[in-house]
Amino acid sequence: MQKEELLLQKRLIELSVTAYQRGIVTFSDFLNLNELNILHTIPKGELYSKYATFGGIDFAERQMVAFLPDALCYSPEYPISVLKISPLQKKFSEPLSHRDYLGAILNLGIDRAKTGDILVEEDHAFLFVHKSLEHFLTEELRKIRHTSVIATVTDCNTFQYEPKLKTIQGTVSSLRLDSLLALAFSSSRSKLVAYIEGGRVFVNGKLVTSNGYQIKEQDLVSVRGLGRFRYIETTLQTKKGRYYVTLALYV
Repeated sequence: MQKEELLLQKRLIELSVTAYQRGIVTFSDFLNLNELNILHTIPKGELYSKYATFGGIDFAERQMVAFLPDALCYSPEYPISVLKISPLQKKFSEPLSHRDYLGAILNLGIDRAKTGDILVEEDHAFLFVHKSLEHFLTEELRKIRHTSVIATVTDCNTFQYEPKLKTIQGTVSSLRLDSLLALAFSSSRSKLVAYIEGGRVFVNGKLVTSNGYQIKEQDLVSVRGLGRFRYIETTLQTKKGRYYVTLALYV
């Protein structure tokens, strides 16, 4: 484990100790998939409290960790704000990508760990950010590339977002990870082996490096550099032993 990973592990353990000793909820910054995997692989005996993760929406890729005291019997209120970033004048706006939004935010000197997912729509985007930066961003985020923008706070309690999903159906020889990846991303199993063995594939937030890992219904599979999908179900098994499956690809 590298130095940065050891420091993160130590920090997460410290947060769990504080939650246990003081009887309060403690929160991490937003963690990416690799960092969430570090959390999930910390030996249970080294964590002093239970934990939950959330990123503002259920399917968020970047998530905060809440360490929970034993007495807590309700869901914690995460310090997450949702900002809607819109062009000041639509007719003078240009198409903006995830990279454009992220670049403008980081150029303001904001640590990436303080920001969560960015959901990009046709003419606006939603940004999940640590609540402490809500005021700063609404005041300072004024331009993305050549487009003048305005950032406004959206009520977290009423915020709803339906991800764009593409249904993929087809047959696979098995429910192994490599087989489902090949179907989801229209590629050969051999090409996708490099992604699995290279530590770029996560199932429900946990790193998986085995090609033969068996996927279960409703598992969320994320591949860095390609995207993510959910394995919905197997509807039937053919006479030749192949499985007819349904996947939902996030687009």
